[in-house]
Amino acid sequence: YFREVREKEPYRCQLMELYSTALWHLQKEVTLSALAQELVEQDRNCAAAWCATGNCFSLQKEHDNAIKFLQRAVQVDPSFVYAYTLLGHEYVTTEELDKAMSCFRSAIRIDARHYNAWCGLGTIFSKQERYQLAEMYFKKALSINSQSSVLLCHIGVVQHALQKTDMALETLNIAISKDPKSPLCKFHRASIYFAVGRYAEALKELEELKAIVPKESLVYYLTGKVHKKLGNTHLALMHFSWATDLDPKGANSQIKEGVDPSLSRTQVEEDSSMTQAGEDYPSEGSSVPALDSSSQEGAEFVTLRATDSDESL
Repeated sequence: YFREVREKEPYRCQLMELYSTALWHLQKEVTLSALAQELVEQDRNCAAAWCATGNCFSLQKEHDNAIKFLQRAVQVDPSFVYAYTLLGHEYVTTEELDKAMSCFRSAIRIDARHYNAWCGLGTIFSKQERYQLAEMYFKKALSINSQSSVLLCHIGVVQHALQKTDMALETLNIAISKDPKSPLCKFHRASIYFAVGRYAEALKELEELKAIVPKESLVYYLTGKVHKKLGNTHLALMHFSWATDLDPKGANSQIKEGVDPSLSRTQVEEDSSMTQAGEDYPSEGSSVPALDSSSQEGAEFVTLRATDSDESL
C-alpha cells in the first residue's frame, strides 16, 4: 500500500517514515535508499525524509550515521514523535542507554499515547535486568495497543525472568492466540519449556518454528540443546551443525558451549540470549530487528524497532 501511495502521490511525505521502517524490517536496502534520497531531494525540512535516511544507514549497520540523521529529523521538527523513538532505538543498539532513555521520554512528553516509546523504556530496563520496571512499562504500552502480540511476548519474557513462569506461559499463550504464527512468541515459549524441563513440548514448538522460519539458526541451536538434555547426542550434534551452517559467526561460540560446556568460562544451563529473545536488536526495534536475522536481523528474534504495526515495534 505504501508503494501504491508513492506511485500515485510521489511528492507525499506524510507517513513515509513508517514506509521506511517497513523497508528496514524487510531489509530492502535498494528501495529504502532510493526512498530516502527522493524524500530528501523533495524537502530537506521534512522530518520523515531524515527518518528514512536514518533507517537506511541503520540497515547498513552504520549506526553513528543513522544517529546523526535522526538527530537532524528532531532538529527540523522538534515535535516529530517518531524521530525520537527511532533515535532511541539506535542509541539502544550502540549501548548508549541514558541517551536512549532521554529520547523515549521526550517522545512520551509530546505524545503520552505513543506506545512505541513506552516499549522502548521497557526494553532499556530489561537490558539492565530491572525486570519489574520493564514489565510495568511494557504493560503501559499494552494498555495503549492491546492487540500487540509483540508487547505480550516482551511481557512474558520479563515475567519468566522474574520467576513467574506460569504467568509467563499464560501471557505467551495469549500472544500466540492473537498471532498463531508469530516466530518471536513461539520461540520464547519454546525457550521457557526448555528452561523448566518440558522438553517434549519444547521440541513440538521448535518443529513448528522450523516450518515458519526454516533458516533461523537460533531455532536449530535450541533444538540441539533440547536433544542434548534428552541424551540424543547424534540429533543434538546434527542440529548444532545446521545452526553453524546458517550462522557461522553468531552461532559458533554458542555451538561450542552446547557441544562441550567446558569450552566456556561458565557453564550456561539456561542460555540467557535465548530466553531473552536474542536481545542484540532491532526495534520496535527490540533490534525484533524482523525475523530474518535478530542477523539485527537475520531474524534477530529480538530486534525491536519502532513502527506502528503490531508485528514489530
